[in-house]
Amino acid sequence: MDMQENTIPENVSTIHLTAICGTGMAALASMLKDLGYTITGSDQNVYPPMSDFLAGKGITVASGYRAENLSHRPDLVVIGNAVSADNPEVVGMMEAGLSFCSMPQALNHFVANGKKPIVVTGTHGKTTTASLIAWLLTEAGLDPTFMIGGILKNFNSNYRLGEGGYIVLEGDEYDTAFFDKGPKFFHFDPHLAILTGIEFDHADIYLDLQHIKRAFEQFISGISNDSTLIAYDDDTDIKDVVQSTGCGVEYYGLKSESHWQLHSDRVEPPETVFEVSRNNRKAVLYKAGLMGRHNLFNTLAAVAVAGHLNIPATVVGRALKTFEGVRRRQEVRGRKRGVTVIDDFAHHPTAVRETIRAVRPFYPKGRLIAVFEPRTNTSMRDIF
Repeated sequence: MDMQENTIPENVSTIHLTAICGTGMAALASMLKDLGYTITGSDQNVYPPMSDFLAGKGITVASGYRAENLSHRPDLVVIGNAVSADNPEVVGMMEAGLSFCSMPQALNHFVANGKKPIVVTGTHGKTTTASLIAWLLTEAGLDPTFMIGGILKNFNSNYRLGEGGYIVLEGDEYDTAFFDKGPKFFHFDPHLAILTGIEFDHADIYLDLQHIKRAFEQFISGISNDSTLIAYDDDTDIKDVVQSTGCGVEYYGLKSESHWQLHSDRVEPPETVFEVSRNNRKAVLYKAGLMGRHNLFNTLAAVAVAGHLNIPATVVGRALKTFEGVRRRQEVRGRKRGVTVIDDFAHHPTAVRETIRAVRPFYPKGRLIAVFEPRTNTSMRDIF
């Protein structure tokens, strides 16, 4: 069977999404539904809470992949990256000659078109950093659009359709679709890009650290010259890949020569207090509820974005104090008989280490027990 070209037709009213129960695909489906399109979907495993969430949006989801799921001949099929070329639904789509595209293609075409993307990339901290930025822009009255890989507690959602000129996105280095094995972030042309750090991850698609660095280097080299990259200052791999870009580069971290510098951070439960200076000018004092030095750097990156958008420091300070966090990112699930249970998404050894380090100062007494579930494609392998 010959592979037809993936395209998005001019006139689309009905859209079907495969692997719809993934966080990103479910958010995209909901955004398209809110925009007025008729949406259907399918997934191998359909169960709460995502099935209930989609049902509440009026989106019909078929359990299991079958060609019959496309019998209504939708105008467009959006293919998730969990679906392979021999999937029965994909085979049926090809035989029927239906138009199809990837998730980032659909996001660009239907949602991001005409907006300035703020794209957060890096091995760690994408969801928290993007969520902070989205809340900062909202508090500043900029009415952003966003699609993020976690539920923001301030919105009780992982997406939002705003009327403002900015869209906040996670730039994922994972592959796009079976017909496009390049990273998802290749599809975005950022107005502002953030790079939090580079480490080896996603061992199911990357051979080693150098393989990942080449992907980031290609992304960075494609950023427009009139855009800005905001990068963490204490990562030699970042310094290597940044050499390929022609855009403006600003660094954030602890180094005195960095454009955005963190000072005098201390834990005062339930908050962390810290100062931020820009280009060695007078530092501004902030307070935030996130735990850990790694989250201070995520916060610093968000503050840098706010500075570029001329958001006043008073607004930034209010937003940081009122940011409620992201579900499954250091989320306190409950307390019983003196035991506090915290849920976190950390799966990479660095993320696990930093999460444990972050929690200890806020809970200095008693034992700290980490229960680890190896469920990602990388953590189930023996490379770590």
